Amino acid sequence: MHKNPALTVDAVIVKDGEIVLIQRKGEPFLGQYALPGGFVEYGETVEAALRREILEETGLVVEIVSLVGVYSDPRRDPRGHVVSVAFTATIVGGVLAGDSDAEKAMLWHITKLPPLAFDHAQIVHDALRPR
Repeated sequence: MHKNPALTVDAVIVKDGEIVLIQRKGEPFLGQYALPGGFVEYGETVEAALRREILEETGLVVEIVSLVGVYSDPRRDPRGHVVSVAFTATIVGGVLAGDSDAEKAMLWHITKLPPLAFDHAQIVHDALRPR
């Protein structure tokens, strides 16, 4: 049987020098902070998955701004080979509140971030680096 990596999306959402993070409600990395995001469903575009996951986890409606990158290290997720497509996004509506896979959703100052799950520190670094 042929095995394929799973596909996820992650969002870097910055507003007024602060970034949206979630506190994970489940394993892996239970209780740790992460970028909002999640698995792409079959038949769904990565853009639609990003908007859905952000709404489900944070209560925010976002508009995608740009692609940060594709993160494909087979060791980036302890559940197995998971490839993530990361985007920057801007808030266009909603109210920030944790839901579904997120215990909490909150804003953190970009210079005082807590340790992040997965490879999310690298994604944030890449997103905030001057181009």
